[in-house]
Amino acid sequence: MKLSDNKATLSFSNGKPAVELPVYEGSVGPDVIDIRKLYGQTGMFTYDPGFLSTASCQSAITYIDGDKGELLYRGYPIEQLAVNTDYLETCYLLLNGELPNAAQKADFDQRVTRHTMVNEQMQFFLRGFRRDAHPMAILTGLVGGMSAFYHDSTDINNPEHRNIAAIRLIAKMPTLVAMAYKYGIGAPYMYPQNDLSYAGNFLRMMFGNPCEEYVVNPVLERAMDRIFTLHADHEQNASTSTVRLCGSSGTNPFAAIAAGVACLWGPAHGGANEACLNMLEHIQANGGIEKVGEFMEQVKDKNSGVKLMGFGHRVYKNYDPRAKLMQETCNEVLAELGLENDPLFALAKKLEKIALEDDYFVQRKLYPNVDFYSGIVQRAIGIPVNLFTGIFALARTVGWIAQLNEMISDPEYKIGRPRQLFVGNTPRDVKPIAER
Repeated sequence: MKLSDNKATLSFSNGKPAVELPVYEGSVGPDVIDIRKLYGQTGMFTYDPGFLSTASCQSAITYIDGDKGELLYRGYPIEQLAVNTDYLETCYLLLNGELPNAAQKADFDQRVTRHTMVNEQMQFFLRGFRRDAHPMAILTGLVGGMSAFYHDSTDINNPEHRNIAAIRLIAKMPTLVAMAYKYGIGAPYMYPQNDLSYAGNFLRMMFGNPCEEYVVNPVLERAMDRIFTLHADHEQNASTSTVRLCGSSGTNPFAAIAAGVACLWGPAHGGANEACLNMLEHIQANGGIEKVGEFMEQVKDKNSGVKLMGFGHRVYKNYDPRAKLMQETCNEVLAELGLENDPLFALAKKLEKIALEDDYFVQRKLYPNVDFYSGIVQRAIGIPVNLFTGIFALARTVGWIAQLNEMISDPEYKIGRPRQLFVGNTPRDVKPIAER
């Protein structure tokens, strides 16, 4: 961190002496006020529910400028990475700080490919779940359970252990997600195939069967790879912060990533594209494309309780930079599969058109976000809605690992311990039960 020439001064209206606080500068984005010694100097904490104005760490991995609609992985714009690299190149970048050359890429790709198999006992672990269990419930258990199989890579303070765990998690997540899907529909598991790409292998494990050869559609393969790349990391969000907080206790990498999976399951976080598809299906069931205009009018009415899912973003106050890329992919996939006129997808395009042209939505910058388009793409490919968040977790795993490794390598890292403003009862005496 670079110490700024400026300092912040905290003054009090009750006559207490003012306190000077150091200011640190980032390479880009807002500066930060260092409040680590605030309690010792003043006896007070800061109050910031949701950590909306608090930098919990210093990081060199991902940068977001929500006002500009900018997303950078290690300094590279997401628009360039999505077009000029594949997902595993992006994984290498997030983990190592630089894009790989040809030899490094070949070595990294091979290491990941050679670790895609999971222990056969995972199949017995799966049998403990109901067939109708939510895939995220299964995935949380499977990822956490990996620590029971890979004892040689559970020391979070050992760089080599972290490196091995990183490769294993990136490699095995597609296998685990596909197994969760196959288990739910009662279909046989498909083992990974080493001559396929990362995305192609995932599609085969999802939709192939042992009775016939599965031919990977290159358009769908590119679409899945792009979905993975666009979701690989997103700075200090809820699940990433969960992984960091969990990992700060020294727990093993598999347990920390399982905590991230559990957090991502929440509908306010990773469940956004699932919520978007559920909204589209609700409109379809209640009149379809003919009722889109009526639905959008209800959205405008604050008293209706109707919410527009997949539009706008908490971070991006302008256009989500990932959305345009996903829009292109969405159009390619629908054209490839001949689904442009499918009622549900036609409804989605009508919804998109209204949101991009209606002044109400334009003025509020409620543009379609990446969840809107990625949900449509996944549904078109044949991925069930309840597995959307599992795909998100698969893609985000590398970001979680990179963030976890960065935290452990930081000499200033400490176990997370948020403070509180206590508003409960003051000390009181316990009365005998007869007197209560």
